[in-house]
Parts: sequence; C-alpha cells; structure tokens
Amino acid sequence: MTVIRTGRALATRSHRTPRSVLLAGAVCLLSFAAFWAAQRLAQVSMIDLTVYRAEGATVLAGGDLYEMRATAANLPTTYPPFAALLFTPLPLLDDGSMRTLATAGNLALLVALVHLSLKLIGRDSPAATLWVAAAAVWCEPVWTTLRYGQINLAVAVAVLWDLTRHDRHRWAGAGIGLATAVKLTPGLFVVFLLLTGLAWARRTGTYRDNPWLRRAAVAVAAFSAATLASATLLPQDSRSFWTRRIFESTRVGNTEDTANQSLGGLLARLLHTGEPGLWWVAAAALVASLGLCAAVAAALRGERARAALTCAVTALLISPISWSHHWVWCVPLVLFLGAESVRHGGARRAGAWAAGAVFFSYALWAVPHGRQGRPELRQNFGEFTLSAIYPAVGLAFVLTHFVLTKASEARAPDQALAKE
Repeated sequence: MTVIRTGRALATRSHRTPRSVLLAGAVCLLSFAAFWAAQRLAQVSMIDLTVYRAEGATVLAGGDLYEMRATAANLPTTYPPFAALLFTPLPLLDDGSMRTLATAGNLALLVALVHLSLKLIGRDSPAATLWVAAAAVWCEPVWTTLRYGQINLAVAVAVLWDLTRHDRHRWAGAGIGLATAVKLTPGLFVVFLLLTGLAWARRTGTYRDNPWLRRAAVAVAAFSAATLASATLLPQDSRSFWTRRIFESTRVGNTEDTANQSLGGLLARLLHTGEPGLWWVAAAALVASLGLCAAVAAALRGERARAALTCAVTALLISPISWSHHWVWCVPLVLFLGAESVRHGGARRAGAWAAGAVFFSYALWAVPHGRQGRPELRQNFGEFTLSAIYPAVGLAFVLTHFVLTKASEARAPDQALAKE
C-alpha cells in the first residue's frame, strides 16, 4: 500500500510540474511580448548595436578601428579588437533583421542568466526561471541593455556559466577568459580565481588538484588565445589598443554622467569635477581590497554565490565607467539577497526588498542629465542621492560581506577553543 501511495504521489507531482512550467512560460512570453512592444513604442535607438555593426564593417574594410566614429553621436570603438572580430557578421544584416535578432538573443540570454543565477544559489527550476525572467526583463539595467542593443547579458552569462561548472570541468574558466577579451571588467574574476587558488593551496599545503588555480589557468589561456588571434588578424589595431587606447577612459564618455554608476561617477558628481583623480584611485583600491578579501574568504567557506557576486559588484564599483546597463548583475544579486532573506529574515529581508526596488525604480533618470552643459557637475544633494543608488547598493553589499567575513574569522579561534 505504501508503494502504491508513493507511486500516486509521484504521478500527481509529475502532472503538476508541466502545468506550472506551462503557466510560467505563458506569463514569461506575455511579459516579453509586452516588453518588446514597449521598446518599439519608445522607439529605442539600439545605438550601441549600430556602433558594433560599424566596428565589424571597419574590420572587413581594413580601416582603422580606433579612429572610426559611428552614429550621429560620433561614438568611437571602446572594446578590445577581439570584440570587433565577433561583430563582423553584423554588416551582413539589414537594420530590421539586426535589431530583431539582437532583441530576441538578449531575451534568450536573460533566461539563461536567470537559470544560472538560480543554479548558483541552489534554487534552480524551470518554472522559477521563467517567473523570474518575466519580472527581471523590466528592471532598468535589463531594459537599458536591450534599449542600446548591448552585450552585457552575454558577458554575465559567460562568467556565470564558468562559476556554475563542476570543479573538474575541462572548460571551466574559458568563459571568463573570453569575456575579458571582449570587455576588460571581467578580468577581476581572473584575479579572484588566482587569489582563491593561492589561499586554497596555503590552507591545504599543496598545489595539486587545485580547482581555483585550474580555472584561473584556463581563463588566462582563453584570454591569451583570443587576444593573440586578434593581434594576428588586426596587428595595428591591437597595438593601438593595448599600448594607448586602453588608458583613454574618457573615450567612453564623461565620468560624471548620471549613467556612470561606478565609484568614479559617484565621486565625480559628489566633488563636481569630471576628473576625481586620486580620490577615485584611493577609493577604488580600498574597495578592490575589501571586495576581493570578502570574495576569497567566501569561496574558501564554500559560499560560491556570495563569492561570485561580491567579485562582480566589486568589479562594477572600481571600473572607471560602469554604465547603468552594466548592472545586469542585479538579477543574480537580488535573487541571492532574496534567498538570504528567506533563510535569515529580519534586516536581510528589508535589504533584499530595498535592492530590488532600486533596480526597478529607474530613479537615477529623474535627475538632470546629458552631455549638453554637463548638468551633473551642478547637482544638489537630492539629485546626487538619486544618481548614486546603484553604487550605494553595491558598496553596502561589499562592505556588509567584508564585515561578516571579519566577524566569522574572529569567532573561529573562540570556537576552536570551545571544542578543546
């Protein structure tokens, strides 16, 4: 009888699961369709996608990649040469087809990002993935990524794919390496992997079978292969980028721009200057140290989600320019905070709701902004506060986990004495 009842329960559950997934899928498709329609009604420019196509066309024509200017905004190339090689198929598409494929591809990548985020925190299921994706598409970083036709979702998916692989997976690390060859910011994950591997070796007393150093080595190999291939195919552009253009952060835009949600942008608006200089260097060095310390400690404790997100947020904070659409990492961040709030409740629940509200609020665009007249250099306190909401959440996250790490380390000797 017990076997029969168990069989009936399993059968009932198997019938329920497809129904829940179908419902979640229908809601997700409806949300995506509404999103697509809203973007078309808003007449989104997909201006960055247009720049990508111009980069691909410049490579095919043998032109100077870093002297190229595209669109009415006169935008330059800002990524390493490897990215331009990936963009070479775009000139083969007409404008309508390119925009449609970019939107559909980014929506598919959003589903992949949610799936990997839930997998990272140990709460993955098909229905949950679709429900979360249906909501996440409306948060500001995702909306703006699709509005500009950006590649942020692809970069985040590549990194999270690596970090959710089994430790002995042959290609774990390749995604981070290739993402770094496209956009330099993910390179902080290589540093994180290396530091964690060294700390792991010191703790175990051996460098053999070190999963973190293996990932770091694969990441470096993938980055080196992509960069060397680019140097072979585009020698002049590669020389220009790696010796000169890489240091020209102002090519990307004004540091004080409201859309720049990094420490650099925050300090530029706070100090009313387009060049925060040593203030930014000191702040970035401090946050990088605290963030990497907390990330490595979390990784050694087996808290991979906390480690990965601390590293990601640290990278966004210390980058000279982190546009609001770079913060698509808010999707795994809010999911992680939500999971933590369910587990611990209290203040963490309030923190999770506050973080979610920030990324769905679009509040940073309520302040005067734009290149004409550079109004961000004259912000009052209220405007500064609204334009600092993403780095505020990021700083709170990194500093909280650093403090928790130190508190955990302080308790460890006491716990060891108690066991004795």
